[in-house]
Amino acid sequence: MPTPLIVIVGRVSPTATNVRGEAFAFGQRYARAIVRAGGVPLMLPPIPETGSDAIEELLSRIDGLVFQGGGDVEPSRYGQSRSAEQIYGIVDDHDTVELAVLRAAIEHDLPVLGLCRGIQLLNVARGGTLVQDIGTEDHWHRYYPVDLEPGSRVAKAFGTERPQQCHHVHHQALDTLGDDLRVVGRAADGTIEAVELEPARWVVGVQWHPEDNAADDREQQNLFDELIRQARPS
Repeated sequence: MPTPLIVIVGRVSPTATNVRGEAFAFGQRYARAIVRAGGVPLMLPPIPETGSDAIEELLSRIDGLVFQGGGDVEPSRYGQSRSAEQIYGIVDDHDTVELAVLRAAIEHDLPVLGLCRGIQLLNVARGGTLVQDIGTEDHWHRYYPVDLEPGSRVAKAFGTERPQQCHHVHHQALDTLGDDLRVVGRAADGTIEAVELEPARWVVGVQWHPEDNAADDREQQNLFDELIRQARPS
């Protein structure tokens, strides 16, 4: 049976070493979680000139996608101006390429997993908005459980309705929900933690970073395992 190919849109990484000139990159933890699940991770560099035709061609050859964490989405992408001083890490090329790829992936009905920034990107791609700053006291480098809706795709993937060791590193959150998205997970304070795109085969997003402890936490690795099950060619 062919091994599923999973694309991650990379990041501009001017501080990378052992390469010639500036680099593109994505985090090893995502890649290793995909490999443990039985997939092969591939990087699509965030080059806007790639164009829609090339994106369409790529998506016809792969089996799923992961949208990784990172800096904030430019507020103009969801119809707002910058209203919080804490906004950071905006890279226009990242927004341009990831939104184009995500929207095309949904059109192709490919399995998609959005993590932290990835769930926020999913909401923006579907016409939703973000809270530009929720503060960092309760959600920055904190582990806490998340309550998932029974029977949801996310709960089925984790194998539990309350995964315990969910690592959060975010200062923004979903606000107005995008088209056809359904909330299936919340934190104790009501913050949206997990969503699903209802008409899609398997498009889900979580607000935390399961890749951070997936190597040692079976519940967190389960999410990547489910992505690969959904992506496995028939």
